[in-house]
Amino acid sequence: MLILGIESSCDDAAAAVVETVRAGVATVRASAVANQDDIHRAYGGIVPELASRNHVITLLPVVQRALSSAGVSLDEIGGIAVTRGPGLVGSLLVGLMCAKGIAQATGIPMVGVNHIEGHLLAPLLENEIAMPYLALVVSGGHTALFSVEDYGRYRKIGSTRDDAAGEAFDKVAKLMGLGYPGGKVIDDLAKHGNRRSVRIPRARVKGAPLDFSFSGVKTAVATFLRSHDARATRTEDLAASFQEAIVDMLVAPTLAAARETGASVIALTGGVAANSRLRECLAAAAADEGLKVIAPSLGYCTDNAAMIALAGGWRLLQGGCDDLTIDAAANLPL
Repeated sequence: MLILGIESSCDDAAAAVVETVRAGVATVRASAVANQDDIHRAYGGIVPELASRNHVITLLPVVQRALSSAGVSLDEIGGIAVTRGPGLVGSLLVGLMCAKGIAQATGIPMVGVNHIEGHLLAPLLENEIAMPYLALVVSGGHTALFSVEDYGRYRKIGSTRDDAAGEAFDKVAKLMGLGYPGGKVIDDLAKHGNRRSVRIPRARVKGAPLDFSFSGVKTAVATFLRSHDARATRTEDLAASFQEAIVDMLVAPTLAAARETGASVIALTGGVAANSRLRECLAAAAADEGLKVIAPSLGYCTDNAAMIALAGGWRLLQGGCDDLTIDAAANLPL
């Protein structure tokens, strides 16, 4: 079955064509994304109204680009998978209405997909992973640990109590005057910095070793920037010290979760999974305990429609279909 995936949960408008043979076995025929970083950079973060308005302009051309790149027409599409939440509700509505319009006009069955499910299954786009496995989803909007037990069966075992890790990267980059988005610029600067130059405290959630907390690390950086020491500290050194703290706070609960669940494979996914230091440290720490870490290539870490098509594919192959009354849900639970 050829599946058209549509993703618009935040500031990226994405479409993909994925050929699915059975659950978890898929080939990405095309994946297209329209990025909005240049639009939101002036504001130091995503402006929801601007994101949704830009989706209205770009989403259909992105869908057409994906179909053209795959060399197929809508007549050959067997199912549509579209993100219905969680995310920015205005952005979600644009993608959902686009999918509904195509479904109504063509009669192609459509399913709504949870954005987090897409991230949980994204490593399967390029790798064969036996279930169950442990997944660390870490992005600008989400930081959580899940046991992926089967398609449609996901058990949350840890999550952030406040900010997501990606949000911490963006806000600290703004505090440091580095611009938006912050994750890549901090990663690049940190490669040339001393990770032990600035003492950044690591937060642990008392009584909940599998949970995360990143609000304190932002406060620590803000406090340091107001101190006399900040004037004598290289930007690269502060970036490296901050990044190391975030990585430590992600790796420790993940390994604890692997021990608790008995998982032998850890899937690292989400936008922050593109961070080079996180990939390096998690892989090394896991290898010390005989565990394997699998992460998608960088294009499938950030929001994309191929993962949405894969996540919706197992339902579509079983004959599943949502009616056209489904709505977007900003806080859709998994």
